Amino acid sequence: MSTPHQDLVRLEGISVRYAREDVLSNVTLSLHDNCITTLIGPNGAGKTTLVRVVLGLIKPTSGNLWCQPNLRVGYMPQKLHIDRTMPLTVRRFLNIGLKPEKAQLEHTLEQVGAQHLLKHSFHDLSGGETQRVLLARALLRDPQLLVLDEPVQGVDVNGQTELYQLISAIRQQRQCGILMISHDLHLVMSSTNHVVCLNKHICCSGHPERVSNDPKFIELFGRSQADAFALYNHHHDHTHDRLDSHPELLRENCLHQEPSKNA
Repeated sequence: MSTPHQDLVRLEGISVRYAREDVLSNVTLSLHDNCITTLIGPNGAGKTTLVRVVLGLIKPTSGNLWCQPNLRVGYMPQKLHIDRTMPLTVRRFLNIGLKPEKAQLEHTLEQVGAQHLLKHSFHDLSGGETQRVLLARALLRDPQLLVLDEPVQGVDVNGQTELYQLISAIRQQRQCGILMISHDLHLVMSSTNHVVCLNKHICCSGHPERVSNDPKFIELFGRSQADAFALYNHHHDHTHDRLDSHPELLRENCLHQEPSKNA
């Protein structure tokens, strides 16, 4: 019998409002240990705002946020801008504000396949190497929850596949929870446990295989969208006109909250 997942973070009815505009509306979601949850959605859907709420950087306008006491969180940003005039080796970058033990540093770099980069200039790294070093920095916090904002940004397709496989392996090895923003659902399908489609509210969610192959998903997004999923470009129809004649599909597929904390 598998061990039940433990909640690391629970968002209940979270809304964020800026200048009378709803950025997030009534979002209910649980993040678990040993589980990868991927946020997808169009630009401006509120994905980064939701991540900032989870990180405690934004206070929601309404709703409740619960985190496991003393929760250790590792965060990998989408982009990091460092002045190129600053001399900065990978070792020095990973030591800023962390001061890890030598053995921990070497083991973490080895885990992400970047042990050979320790003495390299951070500024001279390729896109894939930079992402691996950023991932290593997040892992040095020994996180129970790993938050990844577009972790394959600026990486070629082959490198993207390798990074997603690496993220899946880290989840298995460390049994940590992972919250990831991605636009590349076709690449994360095999490693993601749960997909949440966000467009200011939770439009639909579930296990990726079930969501992408369910006839109700095809009814919601259209056959062309399902067939062209490798070029994922999600524009959720908030009027749901296509489902007006199918209220049961609207009710079951456009979920404004998770049906179960342990789903």
